[in-house]
Amino acid sequence: MNMAPDTSTVKKALSAHAAIGLVAGALLYLICLTGTVVVFYEEWQWIEQPDAPEMERIAPEAVQRGVEAVMASEADREPTTHLYVHLPVEDLPRATISTDTQAVHLTQDGSIANPEEVAWSDFLLALHYRLNLPSLIGITIVGALGVMIVSLAISGVIAHPRIFRDAFRLRARNGGGIALADWHNRMSVWTLPFSLAIALTGAVIGLASIAAYGLGTLYYDGDLEAVYAPIFGEEGASDATPAPAPDVARALGYMQANYPDVVLTYAILHDPGTQGQHIQMVGEHPRRLIFGEYYDFDAAGNFAGTAGLADGELGQQTAASIYNLHFGNFGGLPVKIAYVIFGLALTAICATGTYIWLGKRRRRGLSEPRLLAAWDAIVWGTPLALAIAFAARLLIGNAAALEAIFWLSALAILVINIALAGKLPGRRVLQSLLVIGCTAGLVLAA
Repeated sequence: MNMAPDTSTVKKALSAHAAIGLVAGALLYLICLTGTVVVFYEEWQWIEQPDAPEMERIAPEAVQRGVEAVMASEADREPTTHLYVHLPVEDLPRATISTDTQAVHLTQDGSIANPEEVAWSDFLLALHYRLNLPSLIGITIVGALGVMIVSLAISGVIAHPRIFRDAFRLRARNGGGIALADWHNRMSVWTLPFSLAIALTGAVIGLASIAAYGLGTLYYDGDLEAVYAPIFGEEGASDATPAPAPDVARALGYMQANYPDVVLTYAILHDPGTQGQHIQMVGEHPRRLIFGEYYDFDAAGNFAGTAGLADGELGQQTAASIYNLHFGNFGGLPVKIAYVIFGLALTAICATGTYIWLGKRRRRGLSEPRLLAAWDAIVWGTPLALAIAFAARLLIGNAAALEAIFWLSALAILVINIALAGKLPGRRVLQSLLVIGCTAGLVLAA
């Protein structure tokens, strides 16, 4: 029995594949590129602020002093809804406290050392996570792009029935449309499990917010916390009556005594400084894919239970595993390197797909130099714009308007390259500028 798709099915799949790729090609490329770079999120923070105090661990009493100092410094500000204590871990051995209005590093004894200055790292994460757009809009668009990558992967396999049979066959190795198509197809096969995993988890992360908003509006009178409660636990009743700082030290001491194998990553204070405040500890479980378990404590530091992310319903454990699987936050440096390699391959697949389409049109006599110049500007100008923004951060400081610098640089590169189409070898110029920009960034960071 011949199980191969018929000709009409292949043609329809090929048309769908090209249409999806052209509609969202530029954004898909940007998301894949920034996702690859942000794998080293913690390392970027090291590069940005190498002088921040570092330590293997910090005593519970020191954390308590830091929390009280930060809360005291915000006495005249709008009350913060959450206070996050990032505890020292292997990837980022720093103690940092963040609120709605500030972020500071702590010394070993819990004193406030200096402000956290990681604007580049945060900009990069926001660019990948929500395209620097308002949260709900941006993350929904990124989630939809994840769905498109899944569609591209599936339609690409259907459109090329021999794609697995020819997984290691290259018909031409030196240039030309056939060679480019072969590399595009082969990389698509080699990275297919990774691409599907990244795209599916990205789609879930991105579309979860809009799904929760819809469910909250329909069934919970707009209460989003009620939507997330079955998975991540309830937020608790609020009471804005002022109260002293909660006993974080006692909660940390309880975790050390009763859960010594759990690697604590965060202590989270909900509604700090009020009668409704409570504490959550986030703890990683070794050899587990979940980002962690929530350990709940009242304001006095008394243990109240867990959310069930480590041992609850299968859906809870799955939800808790999506983030680490998407960003490669498990397995240490080897996994990060693997994610970068596969991420670069996925980025190249996005780039070559449009080059292949333009090449086919050119071979049919439809030469479009401006469109080719535009795509060159996207492929080579986007990383150049990232390099410009990174250099600006190192030269200007944490206050650099990185979003404006990146988007204006990318737009300028696009406009100039289109305007000079056919007059200069735009692709080679952009490649040379990218090398110069990356080299300059390395020199400034050294």
